[in-house]
Formats: sequence, structure tokens, C-alpha cells
Amino acid sequence: MQINLADSKLDIKVQINGKRLSMFSQTNEYALRVITFLAAAPDTSRTNASLAEATQVPAGYLYKILNTLEKAGLVRSQRGKHGGYSLNRPAEQITVLDVVQAIDPLPRIHSCPLSLKSHGVRLCPLHRRLDQAFAMIEKTFRDTPISELLADGSGSIPLCEEKGRGDERRAFLTVSR
Repeated sequence: MQINLADSKLDIKVQINGKRLSMFSQTNEYALRVITFLAAAPDTSRTNASLAEATQVPAGYLYKILNTLEKAGLVRSQRGKHGGYSLNRPAEQITVLDVVQAIDPLPRIHSCPLSLKSHGVRLCPLHRRLDQAFAMIEKTFRDTPISELLADGSGSIPLCEEKGRGDERRAFLTVSR
């Protein structure tokens, strides 16, 4: 397990059966930005270009993410002059876990990652604890609808950043409260 606090980002990586896994991928972060942005204005379709600019996701990569989210039934696309992407169902019915599982599912440990025959499917205390941690994160994500992220009373609005002094503010989206 690796914890890297450089650039104020938490990077947790785990090796399972020799495969190095990141607990939470950059692609999941991008997908959650997009879903949250669309949820803030559910009656508005957004183009790939406007989504890329607002969420700071590279446009070419965003297109792939949107296709995956569409295949998972989380967003829908509409062609034409007033086309674009929008949520396929209300934000109250989409959880953080729905998004994560569609893009890059959380790892779970079902058998000994070291392939120790004596352990088999009985996990040692360390790997059992790691899997329990993954299970807790999975439950938290399952219990968190996207609408809750927008309604959070913390004073921090998703995809908005304060710049400079005073009331100068760079907002990527506007949320009516």
C-alpha cells in the first residue's frame, strides 16, 4: 500500500495478484465531476466541449467517459442543434457507487493476493482488513446519491473555486439553493 500526499492528493495503491490497483482512479474523479455538473442543471443538455471546459477534463478523454456512462445508463446523449448530454435519471437515483462501478470499480480482495495455497479464499488478517476498508468505502459510496453532493451544507460548492480576494469567484456551475 502506498500513500502519497504530494500535491494534496491521496493516492492509495494496492497490489492484488501482482496487479497494481489504484483505489480511486483519475477517470472516476473525472466521471464524478461530469455527473455532478450535469446534476446541477438536470434540464439542460451540455455539449462535450462545454462539459470539458466546465469540469476541466480533456475533451477527447471525456468523450470516452461519456460513452461509458451512457452504456451504464447514467447519462443520455441527444444529437442535433440542441443536443448534448444530460442525466438519464434524477440525481437522487444515481449514487457515487453507480458512477465508480461504471467507470473503474473499486477493488475487492476475494482470495489471497499472494496466491498462498494455505490461505486460499480465507484471507489473512491484513488482507481481510484491507477488504473490510474497501467494503466500507463501497457502502459509503452506495449510500451517497449525487444530489447529496450538491445539497451539502459545507459552504463548498462542487466545481467552484474561489480566486483572489473579495467576491471574485470562478464558478464552473451555478447551483440554485
